[in-house]
Amino acid sequence: MEENKIVPTLYEWAGGMPMFLELFDKFYDKVLADDILEALFKHMSKEHRLHVAHFVAEVLGGPKIYSESEGSHFVIIRHHLAKHLTQQQRLGWMQLLLQTADELELPDDPEFRSAFLAYLEWGTRIAVINSKLDKLEEPPDMPMPIWGWGVPGGPYQS
Repeated sequence: MEENKIVPTLYEWAGGMPMFLELFDKFYDKVLADDILEALFKHMSKEHRLHVAHFVAEVLGGPKIYSESEGSHFVIIRHHLAKHLTQQQRLGWMQLLLQTADELELPDDPEFRSAFLAYLEWGTRIAVINSKLDKLEEPPDMPMPIWGWGVPGGPYQS
């Protein structure tokens, strides 16, 4: 008889909250030294790194620190409104985050990296789309995204 295996969340597989805190701390050091991204982030709050770490950790199956005490998916989207982000900025953000993930030796198995990269691609592309808007049509209680090992189904819906 086959054993029931408990599949860890992406959050657990990555190393838990200590890894997410270190990832986004080191990542934002790189962002502030980047010619393209520095201007976008030079005025970020002291808590920005922590909020992003908590948000991404929660989306990937971690504790609900962000949604229970720091914000919501609506709040995250609202932060991107009217920023007019470019593909060059999005790609730079992605490149620096993936470089930092490699430096910190986040798991590099194909399954984890595929799911991790898929979330980052999805999230940054949504951020670019939302950055072109001046106001949100979404309800304030919209649910937090939940990202796991699988793949999303169906085409993009605007």
